[in-house]
Amino acid sequence: MAEPYKIVVGLEVHVQLLTKTKLFCGCLNKFGLPPNTATCPVCLGLPGSLPVMNAEAFRLALKAALALNCSIASHPGQAAGFTKWDRKNYYYPDLPKNYQISQYDLPFSHDGWLDINVHPDPKKGYTAKRVGIIRAHLEEDAGKNQHDESGRGGDTKVDLNRTGTPLLEIVSQPDMNTPEEAMAYLDEVRLMMRELGVSDCEMQEGSLRCDANVNVHIPDPSRPEGYSATSLVEIKNLNSFRGVGRAITYEAKRQYEAFLKDAENNRFGKVLKTTAGWDDAKGRTEVQRHKEEAADYRYFPDPDLVPVVVTAEQLAAVKADLGELPQAQRLRLQTQYGLPAEAADVLTTKGRRTVAYFEAVAAAIGDGKAAANRMSDLVYPALTERHEEIDEFPVAAADFAAFLKKTASVGQDPRRKTFARMLADGVPVEKAMELEGVKDASSFDEATLRAAVAAAIAANPRAVADFKGGKDAAKMSIVGAVMKANKGAPNDVVRRLVDEELAKV
Repeated sequence: MAEPYKIVVGLEVHVQLLTKTKLFCGCLNKFGLPPNTATCPVCLGLPGSLPVMNAEAFRLALKAALALNCSIASHPGQAAGFTKWDRKNYYYPDLPKNYQISQYDLPFSHDGWLDINVHPDPKKGYTAKRVGIIRAHLEEDAGKNQHDESGRGGDTKVDLNRTGTPLLEIVSQPDMNTPEEAMAYLDEVRLMMRELGVSDCEMQEGSLRCDANVNVHIPDPSRPEGYSATSLVEIKNLNSFRGVGRAITYEAKRQYEAFLKDAENNRFGKVLKTTAGWDDAKGRTEVQRHKEEAADYRYFPDPDLVPVVVTAEQLAAVKADLGELPQAQRLRLQTQYGLPAEAADVLTTKGRRTVAYFEAVAAAIGDGKAAANRMSDLVYPALTERHEEIDEFPVAAADFAAFLKKTASVGQDPRRKTFARMLADGVPVEKAMELEGVKDASSFDEATLRAAVAAAIAANPRAVADFKGGKDAAKMSIVGAVMKANKGAPNDVVRRLVDEELAKV
């Protein structure tokens, strides 16, 4: 049943860039180091220290922005892209400078878009949607507070290793209207950033973080726009895809119920935008503070960093390095290989190296659909079970293609056993079939199979009687008996022979 309100969601996604060092200093950008061991006077903001821009961080950010179809900022009178850095002033215990170097009025990219595929119901298929990107800008991260959660009121420890690491903040338009759309958008951003080598996007390590801006629109014919809107709530630092979906669902319902209560009590007026945290264990949002406006941060240009001018040559070089992006790849796989949308999406989601493996197999056997189906049946589960990536997989694409050709007419069970033997023993398909007692279809002559069918019919009088009584499916027990006794026999030939021999009974 549809909800009596419309959810409106915009996401602010923070992506930690995959650089060796921090944004403005030479400290290591690496997760898991002992607390406060990757710091220096620059990232600690000590007097006399000066920041120096990390060129690789800017290149990665530019790469991500172009993949998101963003325009590169231009300064009036400048032909090339032009962007500057600003100080965003606020106090946190894990922000030793008491300001963050970020971007305000001239971010390096703006006005982009990202196409997503939403799969809310397997029976309905995919729904395509375009989500607008307001801006993508570069900034430095803060440190991390480690709170005592024992409930005894202990100290909060501050780890400044993360201070100064390069972040790309991607701010979407409020174009998403369901939790599923928000999760699909976040998943597409993660896939793209990983494929481009921009970030590893490990949410459990904090290299992908998300804030969700949520409000609801309630139909109201008395208003010019046709609805009443609740005040915006920003849900901070969501650290799992499931958490994003649950938080949006909960917050939308909470806002709607609060709206009905206020209407009942005639309590109307301007409500300040608020910031909330998400308690995943309790399954609810908790208001933390009223949301700051831009003026509260007292932005001003950073006097220690010069603006950056991006030339047309630089843009061309970064564009040439993008490669095929996920959405274009999905469409090509559907068009070139005739794959259904879901199969193309699964394949693309597993990454470019898996797509390359698939394309090598498809070219070798001349059948893209068969290659995709068998990879779904055999390769994907094996990768999950073995905790491997495709380039670590012991069965190369050429060997998998040879396996598919050799076992094309083999039943499902002997095919799986043959593949499992190839994985376990590292042997080619011929040896695996020999070890499993599976014969190639070409090794069976029709006379031998017809005799086996006659023997199976004689041994299964009950199945024959059921078949003669109108139960057509009863003949499958005879087919199964023949296939079990003759591993590797061509299934289509056995079925034909069973039909022919049953007609004689």
